[in-house]
Amino acid sequence: MDLVYADSQHFEFFENKVRPVLADNCYECHSGLNERHRSGLRLDSRDAILKGGEHGPAIILGNPDDSRMIRYVRHQGKKMPAMGKPKLSDPEIAALAKWVELGAPWPRATVVPTTDNYDWPKAREHWAWRPVKKVIPPNVPGARVRNPIDQFVAEGLREAGFMQPPEAKASIFVRRVFLDLMGLPPTPDELRYWTQRLGGDSEDELNDQAVSVLVDSLLNRPQYGERWGRHWLDVARYSDAGGWTQDNRSHPKAWQYRDWVVRAFNADLPFDEFVRSQIIGDKMGREAAAGTGFFALGPTYSSDGGDPESIAQAKSETLDDRVDTFSRAFLGLTVACARCHDHKFDPIPTEDYYSIAGVFKNTREGETPLAKEKVINAYHNARKPIDALHDKIGKSKKQPQSDEIKKQIANWQIELKELEAKAPLKFEFAHTLRDAGSEDMKVALRGNSMKPGKVAPRRFLRIVAGKDRKHFNQGSGREQLAKAVVDPTNPLTARVFVNRVWQHHLGEGLVRSPDNFGVLGQEPTHPELLDWLSATFVESGWSTKALHRLILTSATYRGSSAFDETSFASDGDNRSLWRMTPRRMDAETWRDSLLAVTGELDLQIGGGPVQDIVASNRRTLYAKVSRNAPLASDKFLRLFDFPIPRASAAKRTANVIPQQFLFMMNSRFMLDRASALSKRLERESDDMATRIARAYSLLYGRAPTDREQRLAKGFLKGSQPVASGLTRWQQYCQALLSANEFMYIR
Repeated sequence: MDLVYADSQHFEFFENKVRPVLADNCYECHSGLNERHRSGLRLDSRDAILKGGEHGPAIILGNPDDSRMIRYVRHQGKKMPAMGKPKLSDPEIAALAKWVELGAPWPRATVVPTTDNYDWPKAREHWAWRPVKKVIPPNVPGARVRNPIDQFVAEGLREAGFMQPPEAKASIFVRRVFLDLMGLPPTPDELRYWTQRLGGDSEDELNDQAVSVLVDSLLNRPQYGERWGRHWLDVARYSDAGGWTQDNRSHPKAWQYRDWVVRAFNADLPFDEFVRSQIIGDKMGREAAAGTGFFALGPTYSSDGGDPESIAQAKSETLDDRVDTFSRAFLGLTVACARCHDHKFDPIPTEDYYSIAGVFKNTREGETPLAKEKVINAYHNARKPIDALHDKIGKSKKQPQSDEIKKQIANWQIELKELEAKAPLKFEFAHTLRDAGSEDMKVALRGNSMKPGKVAPRRFLRIVAGKDRKHFNQGSGREQLAKAVVDPTNPLTARVFVNRVWQHHLGEGLVRSPDNFGVLGQEPTHPELLDWLSATFVESGWSTKALHRLILTSATYRGSSAFDETSFASDGDNRSLWRMTPRRMDAETWRDSLLAVTGELDLQIGGGPVQDIVASNRRTLYAKVSRNAPLASDKFLRLFDFPIPRASAAKRTANVIPQQFLFMMNSRFMLDRASALSKRLERESDDMATRIARAYSLLYGRAPTDREQRLAKGFLKGSQPVASGLTRWQQYCQALLSANEFMYIR
């Protein structure tokens, strides 16, 4: 993982999840706000926390379990917060413990305040706030150019002293583009066909027309929407089940949002409409309403007590999720860092946080029917007598229980059972958002909504929309908010999405902090290219498929992933794009590809989630996932770096841990795949050499070398029994399926 990006994530975690807890629960007694600090302890700076008070340091870096502060908030020994305040919620305690485990990151402020809190003219010098500028692509003599992308990249390579990489072999390119667009490898027949159309592996350059036809053919397959829908679901922190005990609301139809996202990508729904549907879809029609699941399916915290403070805290946490997810997903900003105080790094005052939060405070979760009116009416009509009987039974049970009343209740219960047996099942519906108010919100002082400050009018961010931005006064304000997000003068929305698409095709975004375009984030490696792509994206009608075509037909994307020691020594992070970065498949692509090559993959589209995806042949997209306690599917997915959907996830980590290899060696899933591949090879040929070649073609998209054929035959002809109980062919297949070459996209 990029270390700079990791540091910025840790700082954002502190500002989002830790500082609000400290400010709301600890600063009253342990900060500069109080002349006498209880126990001589201050908790408003990292140095003070490490110094500690009368009883020593409050925390031990990297060791939350032995840190006094963590033990006390867990009520192990002393109970904190004191002064009669309730115990912190489970998520708050977990956040503090995680912070200590990370080494207690505490960022230093970089924004210089003025009498207006920020030096706005100076703040606007940051690249992300500047308007998108479409410059003329540079002319680079001698460069291999397929479209303007290559002109920008070639100029950067030349300035850095690098050469453009040669084009990838046709067979490698075919496998790459299949996996990138569909999350599935090509079949041997598809590989052979497209390799020939591209000119064959012996040619130095790919056939341009064939590249375009290949890309278009894959964009038109339904599996494209499944693959790219999954990328967006990471951003939307999608889950089928709730999280903590204070976030356990049932969402049995969460999958309707997931399927809506898939349909939107397959239909090439313009991205501005895609955004609007997720903010105000309930006002755009029944189909678009499912898009508001983006917010409706997020954590909705409930009080673990009944006291006003607990209730207020739960509501504040829910709103914080909405603001954080909204700003990261669509704007690439960490607006939630301004919840308790003005943002320490970006020009986002606390008032702006509550301007956005106020919009979502005026919303409620609801249900939108997805069935025909006739079906909906039939259900409600059938429920009327059932509800009436329930009401009668409930009232009768509150009366003195005479024999006559008991007999009447028994008769009603029989009648109730008969009516429920005949009643139709509830119609399909989606969990959606709706307006429930139109009031502005007051700033919560230091993040505590029990201490209200001045009113924060609902409106967009000042750094984007200017000082005199319009008041959102229509209903909740969501319609005006959505309009502001996709306004062509907003420099962020197009840049952020274009960067996400580039990241999933090239391995890293042009901005390597994809959910933080602020000061703590990274600057673009190719700023003029990012702006050119963003402007072109908007000009295309916000077409995601047009953006794919542009990137995938470029010489930059078509480049070889071959390693060059000299280039690596100068640019190990490949910021100049001197080669195509090899990428490890994510959990979904790897599992789906395993099932595809063994011939077992079920390509059914859509529908409810699968409880245990490891025991199913459906695509991994359809696994039932949870925000907290891992379900059966989660245990597999998290082993291979699937993000826990408690917050928007812009990038996945790529950890290599022993448990992954143990899974490949010992799990029932891998043994079953080995058996299935072995049976497939046996069905397709009786000849050993042909089977070996077929296996290499299915898995790696190439023929085996003479040495690989020789080693395989030597093992397969062996006479000694295999200790695992597998046949030699099954063990050989397991080794091939577990190989790095299968797991990597080159």
